[in-house]
Amino acid sequence: MSLKRIVSIGAHSLDAELMGGPLMIQYADQGAHCTYIHVTQGRLEDPDATEEAKQAYLKDLLRQNKEAAEKMGGDTIWLGYVSSDMPSTEEFARRLETYFEDENVDLVITHWRGSMHPRHINTYDAVTTAVKRLREKGSPIRLMYGETFEDLVGFIPQAYFTVNEDVYGRWQDALKTYDVYRGEVNSFPYQPYYTTIGRVRQIESNNSDRTAAYMYASLIENDLW
Repeated sequence: MSLKRIVSIGAHSLDAELMGGPLMIQYADQGAHCTYIHVTQGRLEDPDATEEAKQAYLKDLLRQNKEAAEKMGGDTIWLGYVSSDMPSTEEFARRLETYFEDENVDLVITHWRGSMHPRHINTYDAVTTAVKRLREKGSPIRLMYGETFEDLVGFIPQAYFTVNEDVYGRWQDALKTYDVYRGEVNSFPYQPYYTTIGRVRQIESNNSDRTAAYMYASLIENDLW
């Protein structure tokens, strides 16, 4: 099956790129239309931040979204939600189902549910519901769960994909567009972690190069194999 339309859906900026980037760069090189979808955007934590400062921060995050996606051969969408005012799972799922259908999406990548973050769980629930409904209608759409350090409870790698030096370099260059990935927002060591996990997955899969791991979703099969 040839994949022509792929989306990675992350709860926050950077999530979609972390999960989908290693795979979507390779599909983009083959001509696929790849979109990095952000459910919410970050916000300034300073309680004294002015509205002007908040808007400037948002504008800069949207710039980072766009630049990162372009470096990976894709485009980007912000769904317009904010963490403090998320829609119901049903409303969120209906919106995604319509989008997937209108866009003829072949593959969706999103968060695994075993997460420390409520918005990641919300995103998993809505995406999985939308995809399952389309599968029930006979759609061949596929779903996989990507790997992030926040979603590791019960995450069991089932699909391994090679990330060669060229793809890895382009992925890292795109991720470094984000202030948070460069360590300028919090103290989590993003770069060492995501460099190391690629080698860990390489070793456990006995692969020849850095490796990205994914989980398959449990979906209705429309045809016998």
